[in-house]
Amino acid sequence: MKKKKNDAFILGAALFSMFFGAGNLIFPPFLGLLAGQKWNWSMFGFFITGIGLPLLGIIASAKAGGDVDKLGRRVSPLFSKFLGITVVLAIGPLLAIPRTGATAFEIGVLPIMPNGNSTIFSILYFGITLLLVIKPNEVIDKIGKILTPALLILLGLIIIKGLFDPMGVPVAESFARPFSEGFISGYQTMDALASILFGGIITTSLIQNGYDDEKEQMNMTRKAGLVAVIGLTIVYGGLGYLGATGGSLFSKDIEKVGLIVNIANNSLESFGKIGLGIVVSLACLTTTIGLTATVGQYFNKISNGKLKYEAIVIATTIFSAIMSIRGVESIIAFSEPILVFMYPVVIVMILLTIILGDKPNKNIYRHAIYATLIVSTLELLYRFKIWTYFTHVVEYLPLASWGLSWLVPAILGAVLGMLMPNKSDIQIN
Repeated sequence: MKKKKNDAFILGAALFSMFFGAGNLIFPPFLGLLAGQKWNWSMFGFFITGIGLPLLGIIASAKAGGDVDKLGRRVSPLFSKFLGITVVLAIGPLLAIPRTGATAFEIGVLPIMPNGNSTIFSILYFGITLLLVIKPNEVIDKIGKILTPALLILLGLIIIKGLFDPMGVPVAESFARPFSEGFISGYQTMDALASILFGGIITTSLIQNGYDDEKEQMNMTRKAGLVAVIGLTIVYGGLGYLGATGGSLFSKDIEKVGLIVNIANNSLESFGKIGLGIVVSLACLTTTIGLTATVGQYFNKISNGKLKYEAIVIATTIFSAIMSIRGVESIIAFSEPILVFMYPVVIVMILLTIILGDKPNKNIYRHAIYATLIVSTLELLYRFKIWTYFTHVVEYLPLASWGLSWLVPAILGAVLGMLMPNKSDIQIN
């Protein structure tokens, strides 16, 4: 019994580290700042998509055999490839990697060197990334294990100081719907997307520790998930509260990175700003290295070795370096409509996998996912202002004002699929 508790805690700490990306720290304070007096409602929405959904993603991935391709095959082989490729591109060179590099520059360099050159930094940062990805070194893993506790200690000091000596008091909110704003803001963590790739890692770890029974694996995953959820809730909630108490000090149009740097400086003065910059920058580097390696391994695998790992990571670092120069705010603005398109599909996929269990009805998956894809595509075109005359219909769907225009169509699609005869079981092996 004691061994199980220790293993669950260790696995929970590992899950926490996997989802506790340094680049995600910029979102809770800004959300709290804009939510003001209703910061708790915004954070509740953020917790659902930024914490709860990633945990469900781990569980869903484990149920599907720990493989994103097997998960997507519950709809169709073509959708499986689409899901895997879009998720890897999103957490890779398209969004997460360049944003992580830009965050390292804006938190680690600009506060100390206001005239720092983003192009030079990007070349150095991604040059180091490429060197360490092509020739993996255990030193990076060891540094990563040190950085997470160091970052937690620093954030703990900042949050505790903010709790006992608040910067100010929350002011009137800027959001009409704080909960839905927090719900959609949680998309920016991209942790739910990553979670359907992480399921296999968790399952492998459990098997290596002697947990061969599937029910026992799921039980351990849930216990570990509880540990990760508690940790993330404390950190994200604390940062959200600090942002809310800064309402009387900081302008609502302050940049996200600038806000957390100012909070650190306000709490621990120059030590907080410099310490946060150093630790976050190094943490961002280890994250970038891990994500770049993941992209290389994934595309090498699905191409059966035709796409060489080295060529993929070189292309990934070059593209990410160019993208990162745009800056954090620009990357976030670019990523929002893409995530609004992707997240509903992933949410529906995760929930169906958990609800339907081991013998799902293929028709339910197909109709629910395709209905979600149609609405998400219209939403994407609408947000990018492409073909707005037709896509304007999205505004009139139920719950659209809450950012949940996809929910009712997904439910109707699932019901339709349930009423149709299921000719064959899904083969996910």
